[in-house]
Amino acid sequence: MHPLPPGSTIGILGGGQLGRMLAMAAARLGLKCHIYSDHRGPAFDVAAATTLGEFDDFDRVTRFAETVDVVTYEFENVPLDTARAALNACPVRPGVKALEVAQDRLTEKRFVAGLGLPVAPFAPVDDDAGLANAAAVLGLPAILKTSRLGYDGKGQVRLRNGDDISTARAAIGFRPAILESVVAFEFEVSVLVVRAPGGETRFYDIPLNTHQNGILHSSAVPSPLPTRVRARALEMASHIATALDYVGVLGVEMFYVGNNAAEPLIVNEMAPRVHNSGHWTIDACLVSQFENHIRAVADWPLGPTERHSDAVMTNLIGDDVDTWSKLAAAADLGLHLYGKNDPRPGRKMGHVTRIGPKTS
Repeated sequence: MHPLPPGSTIGILGGGQLGRMLAMAAARLGLKCHIYSDHRGPAFDVAAATTLGEFDDFDRVTRFAETVDVVTYEFENVPLDTARAALNACPVRPGVKALEVAQDRLTEKRFVAGLGLPVAPFAPVDDDAGLANAAAVLGLPAILKTSRLGYDGKGQVRLRNGDDISTARAAIGFRPAILESVVAFEFEVSVLVVRAPGGETRFYDIPLNTHQNGILHSSAVPSPLPTRVRARALEMASHIATALDYVGVLGVEMFYVGNNAAEPLIVNEMAPRVHNSGHWTIDACLVSQFENHIRAVADWPLGPTERHSDAVMTNLIGDDVDTWSKLAAAADLGLHLYGKNDPRPGRKMGHVTRIGPKTS
């Protein structure tokens, strides 16, 4: 595949806010986007073309893929058979392997551990006996998570000493799960790596992430991660991307457990897509994560990833969006609204990025 010329069309599986921001970045480069989704999401408002269809309608997915030059996706739970149906008609970037690994927490943990990278101790849980055994081996406290689906704190329950573990599986719907030891960490960071089809790899600055109620609240750059540890973080993320033969932006979340630990970083999870913790790149970098993802899947030269400003990105959750008028008046704030109605609790309605002079 040669670089796609301006005027080419990129297909995006999924119609949410990440698809919206990808389509907007593509338009800046003179590229068009065609959205395929099972519901009318925010991306439908800004795309050159849209298709409303079920993800298991493989004939429709194939016909969609025949109208575009390359297919990417904006969420990691695109069914594998959907991605394979698209692959029958055109390239799919990132590849199906990235979806396969990231969609199952047990598969992901085994994959990362198999690369020799540190992860929290874990054990599979398929039934009550398996949970009791896993708890005995790992010890408590620990977190029981569904193996598949679940995000922003959903599909998981924390187990502490003295808890009745018999109710834990009921809390996650008796689904196949994984039990993970609780990691005592100082803070969480994420590595945003972008990789081109030929293997060229670039990194954005590593943000410090804070969460509220299991949902990302803010990401700030620069982070307090020591320089030596930062180099290790980039090395770890690059190792994962290379092992997946990845194309596009990959988000790898990590726990920093302290500079004195044998391994100061532990891989938490990865997202085979543009990542919420990288939204600050729109305002603080010449080329955002969204544009670089488009560049990568279209086989364009990757853009610079250096930031020109310090930045703090804060998600607007639920009725936070009601303050939009005040936010729009702030001189140092970039306001990004996703065009969603119904600001329900826990729903990401937009984000703001406050920028300032670069300090390091």
